[in-house]
Amino acid sequence: MSIRKSSLLFPGTSSWVGVGALSAAMLATTALPSMADEALADLVESVSPSVVTIIAEQNAAPMPAQGQEFDFEGHPFGEFFKRFGAPEGFNAPQRGPAQGLGSGFVLDETGYIVTNHHVVDNASTVTVRMSDDRTFDAEVVGTDPLTDIAVLKIDAGETLQAVNLGDSDVIRVGEDVVAIGNPFGLHSTVTTGIVSAKGRNISQGPYAEFIQTDAAINKGNSGGPLFNMEGEVIGVNSAIYSPTGGSVGLGFAVTSNIVEHIADDLRDDGQVSRGWLGVSIQNVSPEIAAAMGIDTSTGALVSDVVEGSPAEGVLKQGDVILSFNNEAVDSSSDLPILVGTTKVGSDSVLTVLRDGAEQQLELTIGQYQSASAEMDRSVDETVSGTALGVTVAPLTDMNRAEMGVGENVDGVVVTDLKPDSPAAKAGLQRGDVIVKLGGQETATPDALKAALDSEKTDPALVLINRGGNQIFVAVEIA
Repeated sequence: MSIRKSSLLFPGTSSWVGVGALSAAMLATTALPSMADEALADLVESVSPSVVTIIAEQNAAPMPAQGQEFDFEGHPFGEFFKRFGAPEGFNAPQRGPAQGLGSGFVLDETGYIVTNHHVVDNASTVTVRMSDDRTFDAEVVGTDPLTDIAVLKIDAGETLQAVNLGDSDVIRVGEDVVAIGNPFGLHSTVTTGIVSAKGRNISQGPYAEFIQTDAAINKGNSGGPLFNMEGEVIGVNSAIYSPTGGSVGLGFAVTSNIVEHIADDLRDDGQVSRGWLGVSIQNVSPEIAAAMGIDTSTGALVSDVVEGSPAEGVLKQGDVILSFNNEAVDSSSDLPILVGTTKVGSDSVLTVLRDGAEQQLELTIGQYQSASAEMDRSVDETVSGTALGVTVAPLTDMNRAEMGVGENVDGVVVTDLKPDSPAAKAGLQRGDVIVKLGGQETATPDALKAALDSEKTDPALVLINRGGNQIFVAVEIA
């Protein structure tokens, strides 16, 4: 490798000196490893045995039934067939099993492993590969899509080396961090950086809080640990922002304090028990603060109280929640995390600003129900000869907050859909809100049924809301 000579300007001088003019002693001195380098190498050496590779495999896709479209992805004439159709009698090959790679770490010496939900979602088999290349079949103990955390269990037949979870609340912006994982299948890859920001909300739901880092994180790092310089896990690498698909220095890790709560819950019974108040909240903008005659724009403004919720009869519309169990609520994004990590059935104290005066209120935390759990009505898969292949639920204040859908949106939530259904082929997903079908509003399941019955156009134009953004899709319904 050739080294290009360049010029260096030394402090306190006005002359340029070429690299070739540097003495051998100076070059030798600059090449010596620093104490910081030694400390980093020691840290990596000590924690690397606890970092694992996650191999998640999905079963082969079934052959399409008569009359259904083939998936030509990967076929040498796939694009041609998509545009002009396949020749008569063509049989597309069955797609083989799909395999995904991610990262994880040993949480407990008995074999509990933490990774991301999206790494193992819909996997038929999950395998854990240790740093010494031993592999073990893994059981998915439980997952939490709202924080993107999953817990696995392996039986290694021996005590494993586990890592410690640090306190993500005490880390500071600018601290050094180390990410270890499996980017692009290159296991035990180490990258370094700093904490770029804390408390990031990246539109992944109200119950996840992220640390931003510039340590390089790429595809395959998902589920891997982000360490502080004491060798403690302060986050689980989960997402990147990138216009190219590769690392551009914008990585995000779920905070270790949230991971600890979720992992404990999943290890207990495979499910997350999440606290619930039953209010709709929003930030207190300077304009709202001025209109309410208050001096501060901090806190969470209660815009609605859900009937039958723990907050009913305790909180009122217009209350500003300032603290929850002595934890400050600086903005509306703080409250769901504080409440969600509170034990169901416990008594909690809220400080609220009501009519210009602070009050302390007590209530008992309820059990959060997801959009699918609260579903009480559904659309039949086949209605008057037409079929979407979806199951829907009414849109409520609870799942509005979960999915980031505004109060001005009316529709029904897609809670399930068949893999080969017209809706799935059109690109609909769980969590989409069907707002209109064929120009007719679908604010209720019955309204969606009526729209399906009366729709004469095939495909039908369907307006959906996905995470606050409205888009049109064309769905074949007959």
